[in-house]
Amino acid sequence: MSLSEQLTNKKNSLKPTDTIITLTNGRRYLERKGNLNRELEEKSYGFIVDTKPDNIPAKITKNIYLGSQDCCELNTLQECNIQHVLSIGIEAPCKYPNIDYKYIKCLDFPEVDIITLITNECIPFINDVVKNDQNLLVHCNAGVSRSSSVVLAYLILVCNMSYDDAYNLVKSKRNCIRPNDGFEKQLKLLIKS
Repeated sequence: MSLSEQLTNKKNSLKPTDTIITLTNGRRYLERKGNLNRELEEKSYGFIVDTKPDNIPAKITKNIYLGSQDCCELNTLQECNIQHVLSIGIEAPCKYPNIDYKYIKCLDFPEVDIITLITNECIPFINDVVKNDQNLLVHCNAGVSRSSSVVLAYLILVCNMSYDDAYNLVKSKRNCIRPNDGFEKQLKLLIKS
């Protein structure tokens, strides 16, 4: 028997297996013998969705809180006496009277020049809030990369902290922070003022 015939016989004796294929849009298909047989009802996005609310902001300094968009709920803002909300990349999901909102467009991509956004738009806003001894929530979608980068840059540029000291402080208050690689590189290049 030739090698080709042996391979064909072996292939025919394999046990058929079903594979679930998940596309980037979350649609799932059942694949059987190389063919997409049917679409499955449930969707999955290829990552674990954390459905628990993340609505407790971390107090970083006397006046600055850091969190996710879940922290924009009125009861959270009132409990922390927050009068100002700085939204990075995602607008506050709810807006309430007597709360001052500022939205900064910013994608969470490493190539985004976040330092220019921070120095031109964020730091003046934060300085005004702190100068008036009021409280500010800085948030993005998850409170992990963009908003933490803003707070880190503020600590470096205004509070004269090194990157490592600023990072360790913020990480000790909100342990899930993780500026993306491009933001981290830019932050490490900042010189204390």
